[in-house]
Amino acid sequence: MNSSLQEAINDQIQAEFFSAYLYLSMSAYCTESNLTGFAGWMRLQAQEEVSHGMRLVTFMQNRGAPVLLQALGEPPHDFGSPLEIMQASLQHERSVTDRIHKLYAMAVEAGDYPAQVEFQWFISEQVEEEATIDEIVQRLKMFGTDGTALLLVDGQLGDRATEEDAE
Repeated sequence: MNSSLQEAINDQIQAEFFSAYLYLSMSAYCTESNLTGFAGWMRLQAQEEVSHGMRLVTFMQNRGAPVLLQALGEPPHDFGSPLEIMQASLQHERSVTDRIHKLYAMAVEAGDYPAQVEFQWFISEQVEEEATIDEIVQRLKMFGTDGTALLLVDGQLGDRATEEDAE
């Protein structure tokens, strides 16, 4: 694996763990706002991001490449309304998608077929991530400030199964 791709994957590992940190901060904010369903959904999202980071760590190790962990920045702490939280989440996922696309292009340019396969998994994962969050955003926009509808969405988000439960 070439050194540029190794560096880019190490950067992505940092980005995945920062994503977990961001979602954990969102979860804490939702808990403080008594939105326990949103909080639980965000906590599971944080766990999923950790698993993505670990997947890349394992990929690097299996390829004999060095894993160079980087510092995580401080995530925001105040997110506004449930709609604003989910819009921020969607924007974040879109930025992750952009990063993954760039990694895939680097792998293609380097002729690194194992990396292309690995990043294809992430590309598919990002399509799912964006679609799921966009659906929540659209529901929240549709319901506006209706408290009853917000409680319904909060309850549905609280019913999210873990990846292990889904298998």
